[in-house]
Amino acid sequence: MTQLLNPEVNTEEIVSHLDISHLETEDDTPVDNFQSEEQQRLLVEPLYSANALPVPFLAAANVGLFYKLKADPIVPDALLSLGVQRPDDFSQKQNRAYFVWEFGKVPEVCIEIVSNQEGDELSLSRRSQLKGKATGKKDLYAQIGVPFYAVFDPFRKLQGPNEMNGALLRVWTIASIAYTELTPAPGISQVGEFIWLDGVGLGLTLWQGQFEEAVTRLWLRWCDREGRVIPTGAEGQQMERQRANSADQRAEAEHQRAETEQQRAEAERQRAERLADRLRAMGINPDEV
Repeated sequence: MTQLLNPEVNTEEIVSHLDISHLETEDDTPVDNFQSEEQQRLLVEPLYSANALPVPFLAAANVGLFYKLKADPIVPDALLSLGVQRPDDFSQKQNRAYFVWEFGKVPEVCIEIVSNQEGDELSLSRRSQLKGKATGKKDLYAQIGVPFYAVFDPFRKLQGPNEMNGALLRVWTIASIAYTELTPAPGISQVGEFIWLDGVGLGLTLWQGQFEEAVTRLWLRWCDREGRVIPTGAEGQQMERQRANSADQRAEAEHQRAETEQQRAEAERQRAERLADRLRAMGINPDEV
């Protein structure tokens, strides 16, 4: 799915080789907790290690999304953009963040992971209002035309009636310049429930399990059309080992079956020889019996 910026965005700024020296592409401010950091990696790494999508595509976490020249970027916790790839030379400033005018399109999917009540994922927090902000992330993603927007609230921090309202996952899809909710009215709250993102070739699901440590947690993961999670590299290797072990076990079972058949055939041959010997002792030609 390819969708360019919303027509209302200033198209005069959508040109290449702009002077972006004044833009801050990274500020090195540590803002994420362990859960968010792990969750971000779980939304990026499997797409590459499992070859889950046709190349090229770009999946990234916590990278600035610059949608016009004279505006602060949005920084989604994870984004997915189809049909594009990272430039080779990261020493060039225009290659170190997602500049829409460089890639020629907005990402297909932007995901926010709720850590507290100050992230503006669905509506402006009081702190943001006091700072003079006018637009929350959901409205801003809709204005610039991001086709799918997902909010995952693992700790139930945003549970007001105009927010998650009891759900752990909600997903919206673009309709004109506003979003309409793609998930069912109650949202998604149960492990194994998933929502398919038509045109992306992936879905999002809630999964409970262990990722990188022996602790079971609730995670947001990509899935296929049947709701099966896209495996991480480690999970893929484990599945390959299990398949190899199963193949070895099948080969060993077949070998044992062949040996048993061979032993049975040998026992039958020896029995026939003994019978023939007895017949000969009785003066009977076994070949004539």
